[in-house]
Amino acid sequence: MTKNLNNNVHIDDHKNDDIIAIFNRCFLESYNTELILGGDEPIYLPADADNPHHRVIFARGYFASALHEIAHWCIAGPKRRLLEDYGYWYEPDGRTAEVQAAFEKVEIKPQAIEWILSASCGFRFQVSCDNLSGSCEPDRVAFTNKVREQVFEYLTSGLSERVQSLSDALRDFYQIGPLETSDFPAINNSVVA
Repeated sequence: MTKNLNNNVHIDDHKNDDIIAIFNRCFLESYNTELILGGDEPIYLPADADNPHHRVIFARGYFASALHEIAHWCIAGPKRRLLEDYGYWYEPDGRTAEVQAAFEKVEIKPQAIEWILSASCGFRFQVSCDNLSGSCEPDRVAFTNKVREQVFEYLTSGLSERVQSLSDALRDFYQIGPLETSDFPAINNSVVA
């Protein structure tokens, strides 16, 4: 695997087939769950009469979408994994400041998991405020730093079995060493442009 000067994997090294194979190797048998490349919108679908496996479906072939959807799956408990999209609400783009704040509050934990998985494969993480046409401008710096605090909490208290298993498999595949707090740098307004 080719590393750049920052000891990160090159962006070209992040292939959908690889993340699909790694996820499915980790969880298809043990959790009856597979990662699938989808269309325009991501979705989680539990097994049904037509499909024997639960499906984490990521959007448009974006590697970041795969990591984000996997993070939501890692957060969802057994009962939630029996519901379409885990039974969560989703307010589409165009949110007010109040709705955006609620969105960000529930996104801190999954995006912290996403950042951990991104670091595990040398992939650049950026928070998703997901409100391009809303009536408010999200504070990406503040949200990123809340996600970063959650990352440190997870690293201190220990990762869940699924997150640890996938992190280990990704780090092994991408030849990334053990995660350290320096893998999750703070940002400021000059970095977010």
